[in-house]
Amino acid sequence: MNELLSSDLSILLLEPSQTQRRIISNELQEEGIRNIESVDTLAAAIESLNNSKPDLVISALYLPDGEALTLLQHIHTELADHQLPFMLVSSETRRVQLEAFKQSGVVAILPKPFNKTHLGKAINATLDILSPEELELDLYDIQELRILVVDDSRLARNHIRRVLNNLGATRISEAEHGAEALTILEEHMFDLIITDFNMPEVNGQELAEAIRNSNEHNHVPILMVSSEANETHLANIAQSGVNALCDKPFEPQVVKQLIYQLLEQS
Repeated sequence: MNELLSSDLSILLLEPSQTQRRIISNELQEEGIRNIESVDTLAAAIESLNNSKPDLVISALYLPDGEALTLLQHIHTELADHQLPFMLVSSETRRVQLEAFKQSGVVAILPKPFNKTHLGKAINATLDILSPEELELDLYDIQELRILVVDDSRLARNHIRRVLNNLGATRISEAEHGAEALTILEEHMFDLIITDFNMPEVNGQELAEAIRNSNEHNHVPILMVSSEANETHLANIAQSGVNALCDKPFEPQVVKQLIYQLLEQS
């Protein structure tokens, strides 16, 4: 597959503020992106998506006729086959307002205002999703790597699976929460476990502790994915026996590096 460049991307930009649309468009153009369609309402964005499918949707959170979450839900239900990457740009900092986006597999959540580093990472994450590059391992065949993904969000699992598939991983099992994961582990062995933290019944920390206390699976690397930003909370997670922590949104390049480190340098 030919490498996809930022200049190849087509963008649908949904931003109600004319000033903000101009600022974001200028920043995108500085990244080499020229194919940008700008709209200012939710209805206009949905109409545009029904007519053509961009490579990436960028949206503000609050819109004159709704919110970005409605657009994201439309993409996941009506346009699910296209798996369109979605990026949120917002000045919102309240965790409760952003959690649904973090759990839904967006490629990035950019602050408003954002800087070139923020945008560059988000564009690279989009390119990584659209232009797969297989992970090369010395000790494992990536296509034979047995991975268990544990997350109570179906959308988050779908996003993680897509990232892993792009790296060349195909033997992927899924569990909706820690209790289901422990049941699966009673009958199957894995080379890597990727788990969310916030889950019902058995959360990620409890799952990691159970795995570390298991005779059969205590050696398996655990990658914890969390939308939590509290340092004390993350320190408690680290003490449960996880090998690496990764933020949501789930960035492909970061995940690639972490998996390489876990499997090749452990």
